[in-house]
Amino acid sequence: MRIVYLCQYFVPEPGAPAARLRDMAQCWVKRGHSVTVVTGMPNHPTGIVQPPYVGRLIARESIDGVTVLRNWLYATPNEGLVRKTLSHLSFMFSALVLGSARIGSADVIIASSPSFFAVISAWVMSRLRKIPFVFEVRDLWPAVFVDLGVLTNPLIIRILESVEMFLYQRAALVVTVTDGFRARLLARGLPPEKVVTITNGAAIESFMPGPRDNAVRSELGLAGKFVVGYIGAHGISQGLEVLLRAAQRLRDEADIVFLLVGEGARKRALLEMREQLRLTNVVMLPAQAHQRVREYYCASDVCVVPLRRLPLFSTFIPSKMFEIMACAVPVIGAVEGEAREILMQSGGARLITPEDDAALAEAVRWFKLHPGEGRQMGAAGQAFVSANYDRQILADRYATALQALL
Repeated sequence: MRIVYLCQYFVPEPGAPAARLRDMAQCWVKRGHSVTVVTGMPNHPTGIVQPPYVGRLIARESIDGVTVLRNWLYATPNEGLVRKTLSHLSFMFSALVLGSARIGSADVIIASSPSFFAVISAWVMSRLRKIPFVFEVRDLWPAVFVDLGVLTNPLIIRILESVEMFLYQRAALVVTVTDGFRARLLARGLPPEKVVTITNGAAIESFMPGPRDNAVRSELGLAGKFVVGYIGAHGISQGLEVLLRAAQRLRDEADIVFLLVGEGARKRALLEMREQLRLTNVVMLPAQAHQRVREYYCASDVCVVPLRRLPLFSTFIPSKMFEIMACAVPVIGAVEGEAREILMQSGGARLITPEDDAALAEAVRWFKLHPGEGRQMGAAGQAFVSANYDRQILADRYATALQALL
């Protein structure tokens, strides 16, 4: 197959969208498929375009056999709804104007949302080329912004929901990353045969167990500390304030350190909160290169996977939990719904109520006092992910669904 994949984010940018696309594309190339990625100039999450892409309208490169067509976009930090929307819209237009003519022949076009503005580009391209397009749903837009209270204007919400449904109806296939997303789309009238679930997972050849006393601990002076890790987006969905409140409860236990790594819309507020609370037991670092993420997981005695306590988030599965477990690190899961069920089945996690800082602090104490049980849970989580969420197996499943369209 000749697969074209539109996604605003791609390596070397960090985060779940880039990681999922990179792993899927590499697996497909190994199976003999041709993959072309249409993306933007790397700038996420800082909004600063990385060299050597500064000032360029287009760029073409090959990464592990994947053809990458980069296009200009309005680069902005991962904060502020208006600026982020302008960035998404700019990619929609640049993908069409700058990217479409450079694609070459193709059998199928996939567009990954968020944002669904990129999906509009994919639909137009598919119409011009008379080939099917696939709508990949990683977040439910605009529902997530409505539930978070970011979008409140009824007219804007109705318009966005109409565009969303228009695209669902015209897609040859809708691929969701959770069964919860699939159930919501079926409830809105999409036929069951049109919607398939291909969950996130882990590239287990890249994420594997490693020593706790590694370079990260040496660089940060964390030798002998009990490290509670969070590596990922610092956005409004994660509610990371709960980690800082838990750290405040544990501030008198000098050997416990909270390590937060990443960027996002709430990063500045979280830094201010750390200063206001005078939390010397919280280390906060910027987002790290993808190849170093495993080291940060392995440097942690336990990792936290949090989400806000909102009904919509019961359908979400944070992709980081698969990578954490693949590294044999136990998890504190502050999640509900589908993610909670997966963590419960894994045997690799201790589960708490989302946004409950007292429960989080107690879970941290438990892992500190029970290191043997923590190691056993880490081993159980690793075995579970290897058996059920190996990204190569998921990529093969995805390719089979694409081939069925053709």
